Amino acid sequence: MMSDSIVWKVLEQPGHEFANIAEKGDGWELSGTAVLLHEHSPSRIDYVIKCDSSWSTRSAHVFGVIGGETFTIDLEADADKGWTYNGVTRPATIGCVDVDLGFSPSTNTLPIRRLALNVGQEAEVRAAWLQFPSFELKELIQVYRREGDKVYRYESGGGSFSCTLDVNDAGFVTDYPGLWRAEPST
Repeated sequence: MMSDSIVWKVLEQPGHEFANIAEKGDGWELSGTAVLLHEHSPSRIDYVIKCDSSWSTRSAHVFGVIGGETFTIDLEADADKGWTYNGVTRPATIGCVDVDLGFSPSTNTLPIRRLALNVGQEAEVRAAWLQFPSFELKELIQVYRREGDKVYRYESGGGSFSCTLDVNDAGFVTDYPGLWRAEPST
């Protein structure tokens, strides 16, 4: 059974995140915990994302404490990629294959693994984007272009946001300029 882990330092504010990918039965599980300050308040966000064997998101369970308030969010994708948020259908996200957690670099791993692009190839991705800190769920069009063995060009918002992502062998982002950086591991 394959398993990989990483720890990131949050660059915009005090905080860290741990993430783990593990093979689970007929698919994959991406789980983690972000511990950070949000509006000067200690916060913890846990998540468990389940994907099928091709790395398409099936579900995401996000829960924790922000500003002293606990929360739980359950996202589910059906076979037609229709999404529900705590059991309520979200038509704006129909057709989204991936989930994107706005507080974490971990979910960039999902399309990177699923697309398996060759150097020079690019692909557009429709993601169900869980914004942070509002936790609104919206569609986010993303473009991934593999520029090197472990380098991707990432764009979203029709090109209004773009950056170069360095990744490791597992597909985890190791450098997300200005936002997250992997802690060195031995």
